[in-house]
Amino acid sequence: MNLISEDSLTPKGIVEELDKYIIGQNEAKKAVAIALRNRYRRKLVPEDIREEIAPKNIIMIGPTGVGKTEIARRLAKLCRAPFVKVEATKYTEVGYVGRDVESIVRDLVNVSINLVKKEMRESVLDDAEKKTEEILLNHLLPGQDERNQSEMTTREKFRGLLNEGKLDDRFVEIMVNSNVSPGIEMFSGAGFEAMGINLSDLGNMFGGGTKQKKKKVTVKQAKKLILEQEIEKLLDMDKVADIAIDRAENDGIVFIDEIDKIAVKSRSSSGGEVSREGVQRDLLPIVEGSQVNTKYGPIKTDHVLFIASGAFHMSKPSDLIPELQGRFPIRVELKSLSKDDFYEILSKPKNALITQYKELLKTENVDLVFTDDAIHSIAQYAYDVNSDTENIGARRLHTILEKLLEDINFNAVEMSGQKTEITGDFVTKTLKSITENKDLSKYIL
Repeated sequence: MNLISEDSLTPKGIVEELDKYIIGQNEAKKAVAIALRNRYRRKLVPEDIREEIAPKNIIMIGPTGVGKTEIARRLAKLCRAPFVKVEATKYTEVGYVGRDVESIVRDLVNVSINLVKKEMRESVLDDAEKKTEEILLNHLLPGQDERNQSEMTTREKFRGLLNEGKLDDRFVEIMVNSNVSPGIEMFSGAGFEAMGINLSDLGNMFGGGTKQKKKKVTVKQAKKLILEQEIEKLLDMDKVADIAIDRAENDGIVFIDEIDKIAVKSRSSSGGEVSREGVQRDLLPIVEGSQVNTKYGPIKTDHVLFIASGAFHMSKPSDLIPELQGRFPIRVELKSLSKDDFYEILSKPKNALITQYKELLKTENVDLVFTDDAIHSIAQYAYDVNSDTENIGARRLHTILEKLLEDINFNAVEMSGQKTEITGDFVTKTLKSITENKDLSKYIL
């Protein structure tokens, strides 16, 4: 997916990028594109009003497999934003055993840290590679005297062999980091998570933490291990944390799936209803804007963009507590997929399923070709099975294609050099008996 510079991240440009991967759902694409553009606009307004401009959070309503998660995920990739996807049903209200909702924010910070570290690796990579080379040469030529000219000549010869990969299979004994946290197995991670502390950090507090041990590996393996250690040494983690927290606060996107499952249909006093409402009330301050402590420092959630989604078959957005409803002012409905949508999903996107299967079989030197009538036929079967059984949207295509290509995938090695054409007749022959038997269809497709 192409990365667009912030100033050219126009709503139309965002939708055009999303169109390359997601078919239809124009209303939802338009809503997220505007939300993303508003973030850029907010950065340009005077500072005294900037803090007052809250993100316009979104609720996506629609059945499974129609593109809700994919829209949010692609949006985050497009602007290199920290992104986490969580399921509302996995959280419990404060005081109950399970994950508390503040862990969502800590997860977002961890994603942001990894994102920034990945970007900053480039700036230290050259130095780390040079240091790695010298360390490896020291292991290959132990006790060498740098003042001795002949020994230095030998070192340069070894340097050349090392860079050419001719020493890759040699074994060397190196020191590698080993995270040791002695004597803390008795603790539960959930309690420390609430304080933004993980078990490895606790090990450091008790004299454990990062230790080194000797390990005998090939030069090729040693190069990777030493390089990672040298990169970690060269990275300024304070700077990484500062940038990561700023990016999480101002660019972070949290996608809350299955929010309809914690909606309360009636104000009954049953335990399940009360528990679901409790999770909503715990979510509220995070979505409204609060400060959460993490091991990298406090993070404010005032300008994190929250996108919630749910099928809302058994409930509706108005069943959420009023305060939470108010924090999701934008609501968009995603439509069920038609036969034509399935056809386009199979053939149009950059990551189209048919393209994926073609590329996979190309590795076995098998040329897989789908005729147009075959694609139409697959789309029709997917639509029919979704109509007759559970509607799981585009995910049905995965199941149907796996069944359709099962024998070809199994025999691909023996078919090397062959061209295999998938026609409408082949699709019908393979799938007709399964789709006509409703009971069989439920189990297989």
